[in-house]
Amino acid sequence: MNMGGSKPRLLGEARRARMLAWLQEEGSARVRTLAEAFDVSEVTVRQDLETLEAHGHILREHGGAFLKSLPTQVRSMALQNAGHMEAKRQIGIAAAAMVDDGASIILDAGSTTTEVAANLAGRHDITLITNALNIALMLGAEQGFDVHLTGGHFKAPTLSVSGNRSAEYLHGMYVDRLFLATAAIDLEAGLTYPALSDIPVKRAMIEAAREVVLVADASKIGQRSFTALGGIDMVDVLVTDTSIRDEDRSAIEAASVRVVVA
Repeated sequence: MNMGGSKPRLLGEARRARMLAWLQEEGSARVRTLAEAFDVSEVTVRQDLETLEAHGHILREHGGAFLKSLPTQVRSMALQNAGHMEAKRQIGIAAAAMVDDGASIILDAGSTTTEVAANLAGRHDITLITNALNIALMLGAEQGFDVHLTGGHFKAPTLSVSGNRSAEYLHGMYVDRLFLATAAIDLEAGLTYPALSDIPVKRAMIEAAREVVLVADASKIGQRSFTALGGIDMVDVLVTDTSIRDEDRSAIEAASVRVVVA
């Protein structure tokens, strides 16, 4: 349930940051689940949740906690991660330019993939599969789009559906291109994410796509999140922004990934 192999336990502040990222991804979590995932006692988890609640991030409930901002986010159809938005807009424009009329694509859930979706209007004869409710609503009424939404468990913070049922929907499907999101990119750890439930879906998406395009702003490069999807070599193209460092670009290209700077 971690990034592969043994690793030392996280110190308190780092662990709480990862727990908050988990809750921002999943919306809620049980104390027992967090204790198992972070390899600490339930007493330690409760203390961590008390600290996060005192800082105004979450609300505790019996046996667990949930994200404080969740009802407002869902009502406004807002995604949690709104940082680096100008970079994400430029990435969205560059990635959408890769989609020709008649294409079949998968759009992963996320703030950057939402920017890809925002730049697809006007295309014709597009078959779109997504696990993102906001993207389905954005393009579902557009002429020229045949939109399919995977099933599964609804994750309110990311306005998406996830889990094994969502992954099963994708089995046996084949598309031209996947636009994949990630929380962090590290050459050693690979692509990593805050929680576990999306991993089966992302693997099924990759299996279904002829080409995998990772859309991620450069702030995510050199970072690690909680659990690993796999190495950077599972990606064919990275679309990122101009703040990518030369050494990072060279290292990613050395892994046979084409880098497009938006």
